[in-house]
Amino acid sequence: MTITALTSTSHPRSTVRRAVRGAARRPAASALVVPPQLRISDVPAAAVFRVACAQGPISRDIAAKATGLSTATVNRQVAALLGEGLLRERADLTASGVVGRPRVPFEVNHEPYLTVGVHIGAAVTGIVASDLRGRILGAVEIPTPTGPQELALAQITRSARLFLGRWHRRRPLWVGVALGGRVDAASGRVDHPRLGWTEAAVGDVIGGGLGLPVSVAGHVEAMAASELLLAPQRPGDTAAEGASLYFYTRETAGVALTLDGRVHTPSSGPGSIAHLPTGSDAICVCGARGCLEATVGDRAVTDAAVAAGIVDSRDAGIAGVYRAATAGSLAAHELLVERARVLGRTVAMLHDLFNPDRVILGGQAFTEYPAGIPHVAEAFSRTSRLARKDIRITGFGNRVQEFAAGVVSLSSLHSDPLTSIRRTSVQ
Repeated sequence: MTITALTSTSHPRSTVRRAVRGAARRPAASALVVPPQLRISDVPAAAVFRVACAQGPISRDIAAKATGLSTATVNRQVAALLGEGLLRERADLTASGVVGRPRVPFEVNHEPYLTVGVHIGAAVTGIVASDLRGRILGAVEIPTPTGPQELALAQITRSARLFLGRWHRRRPLWVGVALGGRVDAASGRVDHPRLGWTEAAVGDVIGGGLGLPVSVAGHVEAMAASELLLAPQRPGDTAAEGASLYFYTRETAGVALTLDGRVHTPSSGPGSIAHLPTGSDAICVCGARGCLEATVGDRAVTDAAVAAGIVDSRDAGIAGVYRAATAGSLAAHELLVERARVLGRTVAMLHDLFNPDRVILGGQAFTEYPAGIPHVAEAFSRTSRLARKDIRITGFGNRVQEFAAGVVSLSSLHSDPLTSIRRTSVQ
């Protein structure tokens, strides 16, 4: 089977306390929390906006063919989107001799705007700025703050505000937050056992602190949505049709299902694969042996490397293990190969359980050590009992977390651009 650096900042404790006091003074009602729309929308304005993102500059007649809408409908939506400043016409690209505004190509008016995405990981938090087409304009990373959730969220918000200050020539429209745990998308509150957060007011603190509408989503579901909404489509690609299984591994492990262009999010929150049995001897925080996350997570692999003398200390992190393997350490290579085999067997089990039309593998466990991919494929082939289908590595490489945060910040705008842009005007 074939399977197809940012800066770190820290803040003094007194600065964090001031940020917390400032956040506390802002009323929770100041944050407009909007559930993310992790789907391909059938709203006509969204279809026109989407084709402008993917193919612009584009003429109205070609847009009508690409969207399946009538030319009259496309004309109305283009006029409305132009009126709200989300599209712009390119008269300079009009073919010579052509008369009439419908012949003037249009494109996304991306230069005046940006959205802010925040990915809160178990160890690292990334903050990104995206334009309306989903292109990453810039990004920064900080260690995910530890300690009380109020302090941690205040520090993340302050870092996002400082980062946003770099883009003074663009108007920020929305902030999106992607993270693990159980997310209540309607309220923007999160339970995150790994971080010790309970009913954390993620949406209120970050959205209120930045003064922007905010959407909060589970990070693996957001990664699956980025494949739908932001990934370049290959000729003949049908990724928006049927069922897709997105499998993610870095420090944590998770899965998401996409069904006919919509990320499936159960009402009670996503399921968990953290404690799937693997047969390893790794001891999990739950007390059992062999749980998936305790076997393949970055911290688990780093601990195993330290115990085997591959790296000197945990300070080297998983990057030290990758460096050792790349430099020729057979022990480091074998450790990463064993992780690849566990991942391949687990993906095969889930593939056979759900029988999706395609499987997408994301996360640094797959992308940081390409030499492990053949072993993922071999273990998958040995374990799966169903016919082989489309299995691929995400095209976002090591930036999956950035695009996950970005797509949450853009999802409402891409789902219903006219309504969403009007919401930003009342913030």
